[in-house]
Amino acid sequence: MPDSVLAERVATVRAFNRLYTGVIGVLDEGPADAEYSLSEARVLFELAQQNQLQVSDLRKRLALDGGYASRLLGRLETRGLITRERCVDDARRQVVTLTEEGHAAFADLDHRSASQIGSLLDQFADADQRRLLGAMGTITALVGESSPEPVVTLRAPRPGDFGWVVHRHGALYAEEYGLDERFEALVARVIADFAEHRDDPRQAGWIAELDGERVGSIFCTPGDEEGTAKLRLLLLEPAARGHGVGKRLVRECVEFARARGYRSMELWTLSVLAAARGIYRGAGFELVGEEKTDAFGPLVTGETWRREL
Repeated sequence: MPDSVLAERVATVRAFNRLYTGVIGVLDEGPADAEYSLSEARVLFELAQQNQLQVSDLRKRLALDGGYASRLLGRLETRGLITRERCVDDARRQVVTLTEEGHAAFADLDHRSASQIGSLLDQFADADQRRLLGAMGTITALVGESSPEPVVTLRAPRPGDFGWVVHRHGALYAEEYGLDERFEALVARVIADFAEHRDDPRQAGWIAELDGERVGSIFCTPGDEEGTAKLRLLLLEPAARGHGVGKRLVRECVEFARARGYRSMELWTLSVLAAARGIYRGAGFELVGEEKTDAFGPLVTGETWRREL
């Protein structure tokens, strides 16, 4: 990386740090927390989450050296907010516990801090709040400790999701498979038809989220034959792959079709989509037809898959 580019990026991070520190100063060291330093407030928070903690564990969580931790806990003990005693299992270790006064102090801090954060968020419209929280989630994912088990949720589409489905299909399939704008146009037509018949009980759609971020989609619509449903627009972002998102989406779609009384289900895909084909095969679909097409730019093989319900 050129030195000039690195210097520019360092300057950007430093500018963000100054802004972020200012916001945190308002939230953590303003009137709500004036009685306690930031470190004292963090100790109260950690102890409020559990009945007691060993001093060594508390130091590790808050990255405190021994001398500073001892003075900090001494101040809180003097104020009657914590107690320290020897560990029953190991007399060489100390455990720290919140007193009733400590719990009351934390509850007051927690309430006032929540009010301050609420006031901060109230400065922004709902869409901007979502952008802010999304940016915080991105920073946490990149620089924080990675979650061993990301949370996957499926939900019904909300305003804005249809446009996202069209955009991500167009961008992702162009990048990974070279399909042109005609494929995006096809997706747009499918979405438009779905939205136009949004009250039809025979169809449904799902958006998959991974730790709160949109990462996938799938739709069930009536097929061309009576009693046949269509599985459409299965999409998986690269970040979603390997977490079982595709299998969950397909399973949800199949179960919906079965519950609505469909007798069979069909889907159309491309032979180059190896991962998707594996999901379909695992869900009980069988390949029943294929044909070459250049309708979306490069010459590819379109496939029809089907299963009985």
